[in-house]
This record gives sequence, structure tokens and C-alpha cells, in this order.
Amino acid sequence: MAYCRKCGAPISDYAETCPSCGASQNNAPVRRDDGGFGWGLLGCCIPVVGLVLFLVWKDEKPRTAKAAGIGALVAVGLTAVWYVIAIAAGVSLAVL
Repeated sequence: MAYCRKCGAPISDYAETCPSCGASQNNAPVRRDDGGFGWGLLGCCIPVVGLVLFLVWKDEKPRTAKAAGIGALVAVGLTAVWYVIAIAAGVSLAVL
């Protein structure tokens, strides 16, 4: 008798999925998807990379993809705010 890799329930030795939780019992490596801060920081520093990582990982690593995508959005937002401030400062100096 075998046990489920996810919930630990007893299952048949030949079961492909756990009848209790539905988890796959194949021997594929478990992918780590922790949505780390580093991926968000990378997406913030290089927004194009964050966007590409979001599009590539959105199905297989959703939490990490979300972190990279949010980092890219933060960078784009900060850039937009910077341009608005720079334009406002330029207009105010031109008026003086």
C-alpha cells in the first residue's frame, strides 16, 4: 500500500491520482512556486523581463509569474509618475 504524496492518505500502489485530494501521484519533480521577492525586484529593475517572465510562467508558476508581473507594473507606474513630475517642473520653470 502506498500513501499520497500530498495529503498522506493511503492509496493503491497503482493509483495515478489520490481519491482523497485529487493530487497526481506521478514521479514528476515538484516545482517550487514561492513567488519570491527577487523575481519582483528583477521585474521592477527590468520591466520587459518581468513581462516576459509573467507571460512564460503564468500557467506553470502562477505565484512567481505574479511577482514578476507586479514588479514590471510598479516600474512602469514609477516611470509614468517620474515623467509627470519632470514635465510639471519643466512647465513651471518655463512660466517663470
